[in-house]
Amino acid sequence: MLVLSRQRDESIMIGDNVVVTIVDIRGDKVRLGIEAPLEIPVHRREVYEAIRRESGQTCRLGDPDSMPPGASSDSEERRRG
Repeated sequence: MLVLSRQRDESIMIGDNVVVTIVDIRGDKVRLGIEAPLEIPVHRREVYEAIRRESGQTCRLGDPDSMPPGASSDSEERRRG
């Protein structure tokens, strides 16, 4: 695991097209902003695991083709945001 230190409004690049920005820090909570192409599913881990449990499928992290139908709850939020 790579561990990086960042301050508010600083970003981390993942590959050429994913940007993770520290939006806010309040106490023990950190708010992240994630910019990624819509074809890359982005989910909180607990949402991802719930999707896997409900679908009964094994999904591979980062592989949009392995996501079950309707597995776009966090991705849909990105479209609206």
